[in-house]
Amino acid sequence: MVFPEKYKALENNSFSNGSFSIVPIRFEDRMKIMEWRNEQIYHLRQAKPLTEEDQNYYFENVVAKLFEQTQPNQVLFSFLEKDKCIGYGGLVHINWIDKNAEISFIMETGLEQNLFQNIWVTYLKLIEEVAFIQLDFHKLYVYAFDLRPNLYDVLEKVNYFLDARLKEHCFYNNEFEDVVIYSKLRL
Repeated sequence: MVFPEKYKALENNSFSNGSFSIVPIRFEDRMKIMEWRNEQIYHLRQAKPLTEEDQNYYFENVVAKLFEQTQPNQVLFSFLEKDKCIGYGGLVHINWIDKNAEISFIMETGLEQNLFQNIWVTYLKLIEEVAFIQLDFHKLYVYAFDLRPNLYDVLEKVNYFLDARLKEHCFYNNEFEDVVIYSKLRL
């Protein structure tokens, strides 16, 4: 399959900060992404582990079509250190009328313990460039199950604010958990 390499919705498709960059999601990274999603299913809105068949179908029938749309509902990126994919994410649940989007991101599971903050801060700078400069969005937000306190510290460090707490909003591990929403407005 010839997989697209540029989003029609973006003038620039590659963004970098030192040795880190985000590029339109690469087909070659799909199995790594599947592995990380399955390892980190506890904090994702994913009902069951993904299979190779699921992942191939998603990339070929959903992701590939996003590249040709002028207003896709999501814009996904591979997050690279040099040329190695160490994470992926993007802007999801895009609302083109209200100029806002949810930020999505996961990193290689093994990097979370020691590099979580550094990688998240770098990724946020890059995805904000896409959203606030390229797409002229007004607001970004992160929707997270209240299971990841390290994430909130990172978000607050880079000027995201607690926008909402949805009490007992998701059912996880036989218990209802809160959802927290952190947001940032374009200044």
